[in-house]
Amino acid sequence: MTVAVSPPASARRTLTICGGAHALHDGFTDLLNVLYPLLQAQFGLSYAAIGALKTVYSGAMASGQIPSGKLAVRLGGVRVLAVGTTLVAVGYALAGLGGSLYGVVAGLLLAGLGGSTQHPIASSLVSAAYPGLRSRTALGTYNFTGDLGKVALPALFAVAAAALGWQQALVVMAALAVAGAGIILATLRPIPLHDPEISSKATMTGQDRPWAYRLLFAIHVADALVRSGFLIFLPFLLRDKGADLPTIGLGLSLLFAGGATGKLVMGWIGARLGVVPSVILTELATTALILALLPLSLPLALVALPVVGLMLNGTSSVLYGTIPEFVSTAKRTHAFAVFYTGGSVAGATGPFLFGLLGDAIGLTMVLAVVASVALATVPMVWALRPAFRS
Repeated sequence: MTVAVSPPASARRTLTICGGAHALHDGFTDLLNVLYPLLQAQFGLSYAAIGALKTVYSGAMASGQIPSGKLAVRLGGVRVLAVGTTLVAVGYALAGLGGSLYGVVAGLLLAGLGGSTQHPIASSLVSAAYPGLRSRTALGTYNFTGDLGKVALPALFAVAAAALGWQQALVVMAALAVAGAGIILATLRPIPLHDPEISSKATMTGQDRPWAYRLLFAIHVADALVRSGFLIFLPFLLRDKGADLPTIGLGLSLLFAGGATGKLVMGWIGARLGVVPSVILTELATTALILALLPLSLPLALVALPVVGLMLNGTSSVLYGTIPEFVSTAKRTHAFAVFYTGGSVAGATGPFLFGLLGDAIGLTMVLAVVASVALATVPMVWALRPAFRS
């Protein structure tokens, strides 16, 4: 799928609004990591039950991404993105106003479905607005904005929950989502999406290399397992080190601030070292840093979290930015949707499986297992080298 090449001002507007939507949606997803310990305390949930809640949200997100891409072609990406953001608001309001565990489950299901619209639609719009070699830089910027939301919204929710309670804080977040949907409709220019038989000469297309895309997809899934597994357990690790609710929110913000920096740093490193060496570097460092974090005291852990986030999140920007090199323009929206769906499926199943394991072997040991999964990506990344010589 492609769209007409946008003039520079229109391209910048597309990147700005899509980046803002990314920040909002990613922030809503990751503030749930602050919510989970509160739900555990109120409802007496096990780690496996917490993982199951994450599965509800991420599973809904995974199931909706490919249909969202198809709806965007028929109904318009801006309209579907705004409706999805509104559905996030409805889900959070339901979870907060209901107050029961069943209400939380239903709310997470709706919010996950709404969140499924953002990644495939916004990334495709950005890629189309910045064709050719510029797409890697634009997509890197787009991914960076998601981490800004991860920094701000968990901290905001932690402060609101400490002052108002988690139910009222979710309602406040819902109001923020409604405002975001209105901004998307008011400021993002509708762009018709279509599947041309022949790509425009103005758009530099990638060469279809299915084997390389599948390998990149597998690396992305393993990386998502590590990231989602670590995030689901980090609030509990900080709590066991003596952190209160605002401090847990601060810890997550420090982690995501490092992740945002990682998107920029790894873009710079990736341009100089290449995709393969840079991804191997981040995955090895991720394993080492998670293991090093386990015995640290709370103050030292907080100091280390930005560095952990830098390596933990730095890989994703390199992976997303590589998709246009392995997929032609006409197939790119579907490729983005499948790619993000794979990450969401990993985010849905990983926390539940890791939660079951955590109930059996304990928090520290399960985090060590999560860290070791990052090593599985190294041989896959190494096998990707021929694709960059083609």
